[in-house]
Amino acid sequence: MNAISDALLCVLQIDTLSLYNVTGEVVSIPLPYAVSSIWPLPFGLLLQKSTDGGRMVSSSSSLLNARDLNRPNKEFGLTYNVSCQANTMETDSKANGAIISSHLILKHPLEEPQATYFEEKDKLTMMKDFDEKAIWTSDMIPLMASYHKGKFQHSVWQIDGANYQEATDENTMLPVSCDFSSHKCAFRKIWQGKCSQSAASKVFLATDIDGLPIICFLLHEQKILLAIRIQVDDTAEEAFGDIKPHMSWNIPAFAAVPVVVTRPRVRVGVLPFTDILVLSSDNDLLLYSGKQCLCRYTLPIELGKGFFSNYDLNSEISDTYSDLKITSIADSVEGRINVTCSNGLMLRCSLRKNPSSSLVTDCITAMAEGLQSCFYSHFVSLFWGDSDATYLYSSSHADSEWEYFSYEIKRVCTKYGQTLPTKSSTSPSKAWDFLINSKYHAQYCKRAPTSSNSFLPVSYDTHKTVFNPFSQDEHSSDMSFYICFMRETLDTLHALYENLKLNILRKEDIGCLASLLCVVASSLGEHTYVDYYCRDFPLNLIELPSLASSTSLRTPPSLFRWLEYCLRDGCDSAKLEDIPTLMRKQKVSAVSWGRKVVSFYSLLLGAERKGKYLSSGVYGEVASGSARNTEELTVLAMVAEKFGRQQLDLLPVGVSLVLRHALDKCRDSPPDDWPATAYVLVGREDLAMAKMGSVRKDNGLCNNDNLTSMSVPYMLHLQPVTIPTTASDIPTSEVLNSEDSDSVYKSIEDGMEHIFTSTTQLRFGHDLRLNEVRRLLCSARPVAIQTPTNPSVSDQDLQQQQLWNFAQRTTALPFGRGAFTLATTYTLLTEVLVFPKLVLAGRLPAQQNATVNLDVSNRSVSEFKSWAEFHNGVAAGLRLAPFQEKMLRTWIQYNRPSEPNFTHAGLLLAFGLHEHLRVLTMTDAYRYLSQEHDITTLGLLLGLAASHRGTMDPAISKMLYFHVPSRHPSSTPELELPTLLQSAAVMGIGLLYEGSAHALTMKILLGEIGRRSGGDNVLEREGYAVAAGSALGFVALGHGSDAFGFMDTFLDRLFEYIGSKEVYHEKHLNATTADDQSVNTGQMMDGTQINVDVTAPGAIIALALIFLKAESEEIAARLSIPNTYFDLQYVRPDFVMLRIIARNLILWSRIQPTKEWIDSQIPETVKSGVSNISEGAIDSDEFDAEALFQAYVNIVTGACIALGLKYAGSRNGDAQELLYAYTVNFLNEIKHIPVRTANILPKGLLQYVDRGTLELCLHLIVLSLSLVMAGSGNLQTFRLLRYLRGRISAEGQVNYGLQMAVSLAIGFLFLGGGGHTFSTQNSGIAALLISLYPRLPTGPNDNRCHLQAFRHLYVIATEPRWVQTVDVDTELPVYCPLEVTIAETEYYDETNYCEVTPCLLPERSVLKSIRVCGPRYWPQVIKLTPEDKPWWRSGDKADPFNGGVIYIKRKVGSCSYSDDPIGCQSLISRAMHEVCDTPSASCSNQPNSTNHSSFRVDQLVSTFSANPSLIAFAKLCSESWKNRCNGNFREFCSQVLYECMSKDRPSLLQVYISFYTIIESMWEHLKIGHFPFYDSLFLSNLKVALAYNEALVDGRITNGGIIQSTFLESLMKRVGDIFAELPNLKDNLHSYLTTGRWPGEQNDAAILSWYLQWYSIPPPHVVASVVEKVKPRVPTGVSMLPLLRLLLPTTHLVGLMEIEKFQSAMKA
Repeated sequence: MNAISDALLCVLQIDTLSLYNVTGEVVSIPLPYAVSSIWPLPFGLLLQKSTDGGRMVSSSSSLLNARDLNRPNKEFGLTYNVSCQANTMETDSKANGAIISSHLILKHPLEEPQATYFEEKDKLTMMKDFDEKAIWTSDMIPLMASYHKGKFQHSVWQIDGANYQEATDENTMLPVSCDFSSHKCAFRKIWQGKCSQSAASKVFLATDIDGLPIICFLLHEQKILLAIRIQVDDTAEEAFGDIKPHMSWNIPAFAAVPVVVTRPRVRVGVLPFTDILVLSSDNDLLLYSGKQCLCRYTLPIELGKGFFSNYDLNSEISDTYSDLKITSIADSVEGRINVTCSNGLMLRCSLRKNPSSSLVTDCITAMAEGLQSCFYSHFVSLFWGDSDATYLYSSSHADSEWEYFSYEIKRVCTKYGQTLPTKSSTSPSKAWDFLINSKYHAQYCKRAPTSSNSFLPVSYDTHKTVFNPFSQDEHSSDMSFYICFMRETLDTLHALYENLKLNILRKEDIGCLASLLCVVASSLGEHTYVDYYCRDFPLNLIELPSLASSTSLRTPPSLFRWLEYCLRDGCDSAKLEDIPTLMRKQKVSAVSWGRKVVSFYSLLLGAERKGKYLSSGVYGEVASGSARNTEELTVLAMVAEKFGRQQLDLLPVGVSLVLRHALDKCRDSPPDDWPATAYVLVGREDLAMAKMGSVRKDNGLCNNDNLTSMSVPYMLHLQPVTIPTTASDIPTSEVLNSEDSDSVYKSIEDGMEHIFTSTTQLRFGHDLRLNEVRRLLCSARPVAIQTPTNPSVSDQDLQQQQLWNFAQRTTALPFGRGAFTLATTYTLLTEVLVFPKLVLAGRLPAQQNATVNLDVSNRSVSEFKSWAEFHNGVAAGLRLAPFQEKMLRTWIQYNRPSEPNFTHAGLLLAFGLHEHLRVLTMTDAYRYLSQEHDITTLGLLLGLAASHRGTMDPAISKMLYFHVPSRHPSSTPELELPTLLQSAAVMGIGLLYEGSAHALTMKILLGEIGRRSGGDNVLEREGYAVAAGSALGFVALGHGSDAFGFMDTFLDRLFEYIGSKEVYHEKHLNATTADDQSVNTGQMMDGTQINVDVTAPGAIIALALIFLKAESEEIAARLSIPNTYFDLQYVRPDFVMLRIIARNLILWSRIQPTKEWIDSQIPETVKSGVSNISEGAIDSDEFDAEALFQAYVNIVTGACIALGLKYAGSRNGDAQELLYAYTVNFLNEIKHIPVRTANILPKGLLQYVDRGTLELCLHLIVLSLSLVMAGSGNLQTFRLLRYLRGRISAEGQVNYGLQMAVSLAIGFLFLGGGGHTFSTQNSGIAALLISLYPRLPTGPNDNRCHLQAFRHLYVIATEPRWVQTVDVDTELPVYCPLEVTIAETEYYDETNYCEVTPCLLPERSVLKSIRVCGPRYWPQVIKLTPEDKPWWRSGDKADPFNGGVIYIKRKVGSCSYSDDPIGCQSLISRAMHEVCDTPSASCSNQPNSTNHSSFRVDQLVSTFSANPSLIAFAKLCSESWKNRCNGNFREFCSQVLYECMSKDRPSLLQVYISFYTIIESMWEHLKIGHFPFYDSLFLSNLKVALAYNEALVDGRITNGGIIQSTFLESLMKRVGDIFAELPNLKDNLHSYLTTGRWPGEQNDAAILSWYLQWYSIPPPHVVASVVEKVKPRVPTGVSMLPLLRLLLPTTHLVGLMEIEKFQSAMKA
């Protein structure tokens, strides 16, 4: 169970434990035992039972009234492991254990407290000793201290919560039988001691001087503090390893508290670095670090004055405070404590002397980690135990701290160093120093104490006694101790110095440190070091004796030199000595910054990894993820070390350049398995969002902080303030229909108002097709009726006639509206669902929109509207998207009307189809059933079955069977259940058992198809048979011949129902023929006779679904079409259509979207007969022409429906064209229309086929077309549908069934607002076949052949297969081209095609990969394995599309497609040069023109980049520099800006400009003679950048550079030119090389140091020794250069030539 990060407050009451959460949640846990105290542990709570704790407090379950915690919980920042008890046996044994055990552990609020065990002789024994009282536990490390009052002994235990599954024998295990898998809590005693008659009054953890933890016991009686030092062996990654006691000591103490003083902000593992503050028996406060006493604290003298300065108190009172004694100390938090004085006054005090200067802290940390412990403890005693420098320390600002620190170090140097020349005193160089030394400051200091102390009551001064446990006499004689001490100090602080050089914000600190190191080095005689520091900071000069002769000196390690060599020659050839030894230690925090940079460079330049160490000798972490090259490895290392872009910006520019190169190279196509932070680091927030989307579902919550830390403030893009486009963008006049200009109806809720969102806006561009759909499907407004202007009486009848026709259409609209708005909105659980009205009235535009109501008298409107209300309810319910969580059961009940109505019945069905009804309990269902409202029952039965599809839930199964009277036992009284309900129940059984091939259910349903009718509902028998057949098909869906053990009889029975001849045995007569109507058709089976007219459709559908995609030739052959004229007359034409559909669903793979395939479905006889008759070749009297033509149109329509099902949701172009052609041809037969297509139907259909059949076929083909184009909103199809909707058939009648078909077709075409489409999974095909069952109702109440509620089952087949791309920076949906790859199938090879988002994707079974393509967005590939599974549900963890959203990132320099469709706006095509390249002369003479152009720079940048730093820089370019006429610089800036934007590398702006300005200012200031910088670090920085350039040229770093190499080379040349022009430089150099002296003039010294750095000239003594070696070997007149080059390989040629010149000058 994952833990949450917030702590809980646990309060123990008499018999309960209350946990208070930060959110205010309270959990009460009843405790079964009497508990005396509770203690926090890292993984839970330790409960100490009271002595009589054996008895149970209550017999109730211990978690009876605990509140359900649905969020994971964390106590004191810890994790729990929850193990569930599998069986009761185990729980019993645990409970027994818990009864006996004296200590219990509670790991989670919802668990039982567990017994605890202790380890002795390697076996576990239960803790039963009630005298062993816990007196302290740590919530950081698993330790407990206890006191045994019988034995008078203290013990320290390590608690081990790990698994005990060692191979221990059964009998050596504890007496109580235990289950081995559970987590045992074992205590291991690590220390015990008899030291006191009573328990310690206080126990706490502190830290020893070297960072190991100490447990301190304050023994009040003896007045001592007992400290036990423990060693934590943390070799194991996860748990704490062994904890061993190491040594113990006593400190006399009256009271003691842990405080954080000496090393604030340092952590040792999980613990902070804690010192001990002791109140001694003399009432002195002493600070201890480990066993070493550091200093004494006293109360400030001016306590009285300061404390009461606000009050006019007389002086006697303040005098009483001067001799206060401290009597106790308590309540320490970091460096603050409560002090109680002898007169009862309690003060909150903070302890001074804690280092607040970051430089001092860093130095102390480095010394703690780098010095040997004897040296470090000596340093600590010097630093804290010294009273000479108190004057410096009285004011606590950081500068004085550093002065004090360096004073202490220098004191050692002066005492024991060789000679310490005084530093040339410089006058105060800064205004601040001047202020500090001024009279004003002196006066200010006098006034300060009273004013400051008035609000800081006590802040300790450090008047310390000289208190030093180390007697220094033994060392003072021992010179070598101090020499070693200073040498180690030099190495350690030098490592820190190298580390700080890599942080551009610490320049001041490096200067201070360099001057201190100079002193240390020169006192040790390390003159190479001194020379090194002088070169870095030429102003810290110390007069050096000439040391040309000494050769044995060490060269100081230099990181810059290492980085440069690393780039020049590869990692392995760079010298390891250049990395300070401190950096090569593991877990060193003081110089970790440098270590990280070294490890990144090593990895990038090919170092080997040996475990966690690299071959360059440093330790380096690498995050998990694959890396194909060194750049990717480097990025993973940066992630593991938490080194983000903010940290990169702190590195010197040249050093960061190489790492930026690595990031840039990984940006294009990083590996898939990287952590999200790595993607943010390389600037691919889009991939990070996708990654986090999947992680967020796993963890429930996502940690954004580390992502932010990887980016930088200027890269975290500001969100542009834009309002997502909604319906409000469309002019309101166009939203509603164009026909009526009346505003009364504008505000009506038509159930579609939410459909206009920013994504649908993108999806359908700016055309108004959605408004048109909304207008066509709106049933909430009166319909316009066209009438003559002067109405007469007969016109009223006409109006009523028109209204009646329109009413048929209006009542059919909810079908389409449900599909159109499917899953497009969310509801608030506090709101009632609103149903749009069904308005059957009309209005007369000619008469100012007067309303005409439908006359109810002549027809029963209430009955007429009831089913329409039901469908309206379904449409309203389908709007609600499936919730991320479950829909609340209370909310469904909250929407339940007091009186049952049709609308709510429809709502139940809709919720069921969305699977929301799973939350209803059986009692809820019973409440609905008990209302005895048939339609509500029908909605509920179907809804529950759909919600539990395929689960075979027994409770629901019973409920459904109850509504099938034929299943009642014979003894039950007969129930009058309407056939509608029975049909719904039977279909429900099919859905509930979907795909299970449950034999008994199949047998029952087979019987139901042919069941004899009882009673009066003979009319709806066919509908019942169809429902039973469909249900049978669902149960054995796609199982084919495996479905039944009793196969033959089963199949024979089905074929009997169909009435196919092959089955007839001798005893059967051909029962019902078309003209033999004498038989009682009411009975389905009368004796042996089957009424095939009733049973056939159901049986055909059953066969089609059972053998769906089974490719079974045999079954398909038995479903053949009669192929003789005689037979044709005996088969109903509509059954021919069903047979065609069934055959093709069985032979699924043969369906082809071609006219030839459709022709191949027509038997030869029919084909030839039809063509002959239509061409007049034969006389139609010879045989029944009508039967022939009827068969022909039904076969064609059946084939079209099969085609529609096969290509449902695929938007297949061939299928669309074919179906469209057939539709237009059918339409042409009925009414001549202007659309021209090739004639594919025989002429003169209307002569032989009745109008009704043709209309039916036309509408069925249109429905099939809308299946293929589902969700696409295809315009051609939509125009066709709009035309069909507006048609009233020639007789002036509007047929409800046809209107329903058109309404559904419009809904399918815009399924879910264009966001859903159909699946061709088996269950999807079955659901679609039932929804499209080719018998349409004649009126709103017609359920005779097919229950209207089944028309909504298409929802089962829908999938939200659409995807939109969201710009990760603006979080707005945008257009983006995707390349979709679909896997090969038997018809086509693997294919790629392009789509522009938002778009629909192909099904999962063929979808192979999706690639974001196009030049404007960063590429991204989502790879998938094609699987025959349904699309991912919303909230699915595995969903690669994160709920239909792909985050993408726009490249800087291109506009989005909506702003710039053609691409003529992109940065490159808008000639930025023309904008920027105004010649520099124009600055002075044409002010207007430049202002204008620079304003354009600014605008241009903000168009292309949301990057605030670029925009700010462009603004600076345009505004601040208008008046500065340095044309070169402005031109440089605009070109760099263009370079950085067009290549999308905004961070390089910093690199270019800093290099440019450094060199420019060098040059300008040399001319003026005033210096911008007095150090030479910028040159080593530039040298690293040049080394990077060389590495690119030589090919050590591949893939091309990210910065213009010509730019770097020109910098190099420029520096060379500058040095060539300097006059005094050569003389100074020569004197430096001969005597080692630096020039006295500051400027000259600075220039010389630059020269030495730039050409890498070694120190004078090295040069001298090299020359000594070379001289004898070179004859006069021959150049020394080759030999010098060999001996000084790193020195630049120019430097070598200078040395040679200097030598020849010497000779001369």
